[in-house]
Formats: sequence, structure tokens, C-alpha cells
Amino acid sequence: MTAIEDRPQMLAEEFERIALAAEREGVRMEFIHGRIGVKAVPDGDHDEIIRWVMKQCLQQRPDLWLYPERGLRVETYRKGHAKPDGVLAPDGSFAGQGEWASAERALMVVEVTSYDTDTDRRDRDEKPRAYAETGIPVYLLVDRDSCEVLVFSEPEDGTYVSLVRRPFGRTVVLPAPVGISLETEPFKAWVR
Repeated sequence: MTAIEDRPQMLAEEFERIALAAEREGVRMEFIHGRIGVKAVPDGDHDEIIRWVMKQCLQQRPDLWLYPERGLRVETYRKGHAKPDGVLAPDGSFAGQGEWASAERALMVVEVTSYDTDTDRRDRDEKPRAYAETGIPVYLLVDRDSCEVLVFSEPEDGTYVSLVRRPFGRTVVLPAPVGISLETEPFKAWVR
């Protein structure tokens, strides 16, 4: 990364004002590694995947909740902001926090790829790095392009040192502190 690419495009406070105005117009924005990103609005199949993950979490870990679209502060060296598709955390973890909450209680973040041109950079590169830098124990990526589930874990020195890939249809174990076995067979019906 060059010195120019390493500079933030704006202050986090400026981003927050722009993101709030954009959300009123139906556009979702994120600020990761000092760069603005636009997230595609989820389609119905995307929503079904999140619903299924939420259901599995509730059945196996009723002490936790999958908070959809929970805004998190995600970077350790800059004021980054992301809205994962889901954040798994103990009940009540975000009470009293604003739109951009601390990620310290997050056990796992969940992203489901969208069918847009930015998904590769955003979901497969920037977010794993930002979530690992923040120390979030598990990053679950449901990749609808490759029809597989990727489980990133063991954040260390700003990167996840463990990556498990499973094709849709296989059960994947989400490691501690999550401790859930996720059945992925239904995901096959929710891809293009």
C-alpha cells in the first residue's frame, strides 16, 4: 500500500454524517481502512441465509443473539466502521451503545456475499483483515459465488491464522468461543 492509499479519505465523524444521509436513501455505506465502501442492499436469498444462521445459533446457543446489521467500530489503527450482516454476541451486548458499537463483546461476525462488483475486495480481503485486527474471534463468510462457507478464526497480529472451507451441504463447526455446528445444506437453494 502506498502512502497515498494509506491515508483515510476523511475523518470518521465526516463518514458518519454521510452514511446516515445515504441510509435514508436506501444505500448502505462502510468505512474500512480509511476508505468508503458501498454495500449492496440484500436480496431475499441473502436474508434467508441470515435467518438460517440465526436459527441455528438460537437453537444451539440460546445465551447468544445474532444481531443483524449491527454497526461496529472495527479497526485498531484507524476509526473504521462496518455493518456486518450479523454479529453474534451475548444477549444485551449492545444496550446503550450508539450506531457504531464497540466490537469487544462480538464472538463472531457473519457476512453473506452479494452479487456486486465490490464483493471480492470487501468481503474476502478488507473485512477479514479489519475483523482480525479488531480481535473478533470468528469471521463466517457465506460465499454464494463459490458455494462454500469460510470460517476464519484465531486472530493474531492482525490476521486470522486459521481458515476452514466447506462446500455448501457439509456441516461446519464454528470454533470456540462460538461452539456451534452449522448445517449448510439449505444454502444450496439460496444461490443464483
